[in-house]
Amino acid sequence: MELTLAVEERELVLEILGQRHRELLREISHTDHHEFKRALRKKEQLLESIESRLRVMQPELEPMSELRG
Repeated sequence: MELTLAVEERELVLEILGQRHRELLREISHTDHHEFKRALRKKEQLLESIESRLRVMQPELEPMSELRG
C-alpha cells in the first residue's frame, strides 16, 4: 500500500498518532489484567512502527489548496 500525504496532512496524522500513543501508554500503566495489558502493548508497538515510518517518509510538497481542488 502506498500513501501520499502533503506536509500539513503528514503533520496532522503524526499529531493524532502521538496523542493516541500517550493515551495508550496511560491505559497500559493503569491496567492490571495481564492479557489485556499484553494486547495493549502489541497495539503500542504497531503504533510506534507507524509513527516511525511516517517520520522518515518524504511528504508530498504540493500546496494543500491544490489538493482540495
